[in-house]
Amino acid sequence: MTQFRPCIDLHQGKVKQIVGGSLSADGAQTNYVSEYDAAHYAQLYRDHNLTGGHVIALGEGNQKQVELALKTWPQGLQVGGGINADNAASYLGAGASHIIVTSYLFENSQFSWERLERITAEVGKQHLVLDLSCRRKNNSWFIATNRWQTVTDTEVNEKTLRELANHCDEFLIHAADVEGLQAGIDTELVTLLGHTVTIPTVYAGGARNLSDLEKVKQLSGGKVDLTIGSALDIFGGNGITLDECIKWNKGHNQK
Repeated sequence: MTQFRPCIDLHQGKVKQIVGGSLSADGAQTNYVSEYDAAHYAQLYRDHNLTGGHVIALGEGNQKQVELALKTWPQGLQVGGGINADNAASYLGAGASHIIVTSYLFENSQFSWERLERITAEVGKQHLVLDLSCRRKNNSWFIATNRWQTVTDTEVNEKTLRELANHCDEFLIHAADVEGLQAGIDTELVTLLGHTVTIPTVYAGGARNLSDLEKVKQLSGGKVDLTIGSALDIFGGNGITLDECIKWNKGHNQK
């Protein structure tokens, strides 16, 4: 059943919540900058046994914080951002349960099966999360790389989802166009995922409150989990509290 999944988003060495579509090499529109480091949040999630959370390094300067989070909760967090076949295994060694990969899988905006095979050989399918974060184009969604600024030709549709499910343990899918806006989830994308996915899948983008957890559950038939960022009280939001998310998870079937 649908669960709340926690996150730690890192930007320029700080725990932040940003507007996803604004992210660039120069910076990003920021909703929240935490006074606490990544270890604080990792410990908070560990204390409440909130599993399957992801640590995402958005750009350079975040390595120390990534390492702090993984050291605080070994095997309790997934990690993504700047990961490739050469460094993926080191993150597992540092304590990540899974590595999350997107941009590395593309060469000149084209999906590379060779690269997927390389990184799978390094970490194993059971430790691999494919980040299919996407943007809308022509009434559909296409995987976006390079801080969600480069829209590739790979469409997030039934064919892609079913094909790639055979090569990873989970999907992580940010709806980049609504990420950080707290204006509601992309209901059409969640519905597509619910109709299609056959492996654990996490959706992120636009969630505002507890009713969005219920909406994701209904639209996906309980197949898709939800990450809530900017609306969450621990990230300066006022739409939903971490305690409410914890109660939600306890009130629904734990995985």
